[in-house]
Amino acid sequence: MPIFEYKGITRDGKNTKGIVDSENLRAARQKLKKDGIFVVSITDKKKAASQKKSAIKIRSGSVPVKDLSLMTRQLATLIKANIPLVDALTAVSEQVENPVLSEAVADCKNMVNEGQSLHKSLAKYPQIFNNIYVSMAEAGEMSGTLDVILLRLAEFTEAQAELRQKLSSAMTYPIIMLVVITLVIFGLFTTVIPQILVLFESFPDITLPWYTQVVADISEIFVAYWYIIAGFLIISVLLFLNWKNSREGRKTWDALSLKVPLFGDIVQMVAISRFTRTLATLLAGGVPMLNAMDIVRNVVDNHQIALAVDEARGNISEGESIAGPLKKSGLFPPLVVHMVNIGEKTGELENMLTLVADAYDFQVKAKVESITSLLNPIMTLLIGAVVFIIVISIIVPMFELTSKLG
Repeated sequence: MPIFEYKGITRDGKNTKGIVDSENLRAARQKLKKDGIFVVSITDKKKAASQKKSAIKIRSGSVPVKDLSLMTRQLATLIKANIPLVDALTAVSEQVENPVLSEAVADCKNMVNEGQSLHKSLAKYPQIFNNIYVSMAEAGEMSGTLDVILLRLAEFTEAQAELRQKLSSAMTYPIIMLVVITLVIFGLFTTVIPQILVLFESFPDITLPWYTQVVADISEIFVAYWYIIAGFLIISVLLFLNWKNSREGRKTWDALSLKVPLFGDIVQMVAISRFTRTLATLLAGGVPMLNAMDIVRNVVDNHQIALAVDEARGNISEGESIAGPLKKSGLFPPLVVHMVNIGEKTGELENMLTLVADAYDFQVKAKVESITSLLNPIMTLLIGAVVFIIVISIIVPMFELTSKLG
């Protein structure tokens, strides 16, 4: 039988609370009324616990950018067609295939139906709707252009997802090659080479070349201490990640990542692309400049560039230009500073930032492709060189053994 948790007032006017078992909610109310209790609130205990678990699941879940972008476009289309917001949210929640996103939108619909604003409803799910999304939704509600803002948000999320996909797909092959090289070398030194060395040891008259002896020594180390080597590598990675996630470690890592040959340029260009595109999207959506700069500093994902953004925000609050601090930091190329400066003077800052973002997205793609095309032959040569050394170290003594046996 269902158990209901209630709060009420007795005939004496005192507050009371407790639990009561009954067939349904109506029967529970009647039962309490007979006991002289005026019910203020009553809930099904099991159902409430289930709803709480569902809310925790939604808030801890993640949603692919593709699903979020599609949902945003659908909502923008419905609102543009003058469909009331609650009805639009209802339709979208039923249309979305992702269960986490569907439940989140349905919950937001309930909150909006109860009189809460859309952006405050979205803010309850930070794992799904980030600061940019919530701020844009707030600006759209305040300006009465929610459909236009949601469409911009969809385009923005798609552009960011496309850039991220380009980077990940370009680096997938080199990473796979590196893993394969590591596994091949480990397999050769722990299984193949030890078996061949046993054969050589059965002929004490054979003098192994120095390079064969080096390979043999390395193989013995791998076989005898492989668990120590593996443990050292795992602990080193964990210590590095812990240091990198610390406050001081993050500062140092972000500074170093901008100076690494080849990859430093990519890190800088990706950060600038995020900065310009996010700021352009926020400003075009009606978000105030100071609020937009607060959001953007967290999007660039680099402490050094975030410091430059902070300084630019300070300049804006004092009524000055943002181009000066960007130039002073030395992290923004002259082209970016020049475009921002022109945009401020002409009142076309959003358009200029969008042009810069498009240009840097293209440069990132070209740079990644060039580095990938360079890394592939280097890795191929590396694995070829390792295999060649191992083969020579085995074949030369094998020829000597064959000649003596002959």
